[in-house]
Amino acid sequence: MKSRFNFITALLLFLVPLGLMAHGVSSADQATLDNGGLLSYIYVGAKHMVTGYDHLLFLAGVIFYLTGFKDIVRFITVFTLGHSITLIGATYLGIKADEHLIDAVIALSVLYKGFENLGGFEKKLKIKSPNLLFMVFLFGLIHGFGLSTRLQSFEVGKQAFLAKIVCFNIGVELGQVLALIPIVFLITQWQGKRSYDSFYKAANFYLIIAGVALFIYQIYGYINGH
Repeated sequence: MKSRFNFITALLLFLVPLGLMAHGVSSADQATLDNGGLLSYIYVGAKHMVTGYDHLLFLAGVIFYLTGFKDIVRFITVFTLGHSITLIGATYLGIKADEHLIDAVIALSVLYKGFENLGGFEKKLKIKSPNLLFMVFLFGLIHGFGLSTRLQSFEVGKQAFLAKIVCFNIGVELGQVLALIPIVFLITQWQGKRSYDSFYKAANFYLIIAGVALFIYQIYGYINGH
């Protein structure tokens, strides 16, 4: 059992640097938006979420905590509501933040979820963990602001501005569903198996390590960009 735990941990830690190379804004995406109309915003939004390792890591951490399909739908819906509010609202109003700083906060949300799942609040801080539904909504707002920051880095133009934002958000939701299907399947299928406890500990330990690594990566990017 211990060797299996070590194997899973090593495998997950190996994936950290792979995540650091994804999730960018490219000139190819800009060209797609320039030439593809509203549907291109759906495509780029979906692509951004599928490669949005920080968003997906946080959601994976949330799913670890849940046991029923109804709960999964409820929590993902709350997260979706949160990030839709700030994605659409902040983009439409032109509210911006440094992308490295907002992504650093998002990285902390990944760390937070791993820490909470491992009982960190009770075991280390000797306090009860905050209400999960509220925290998922709060982090949804933060993640949505990060998505807005990415969208605002593109040249969108003023024509059909709101429609473009909404289409990007629709794409994000579609990408989120596509990306979560294998994650939900893996976690729910593994639950109840003997190796699940080892998998659970290794995966949530990975969330903590990934959150720290992503935070350092974004702060480094912020410092070197100023």
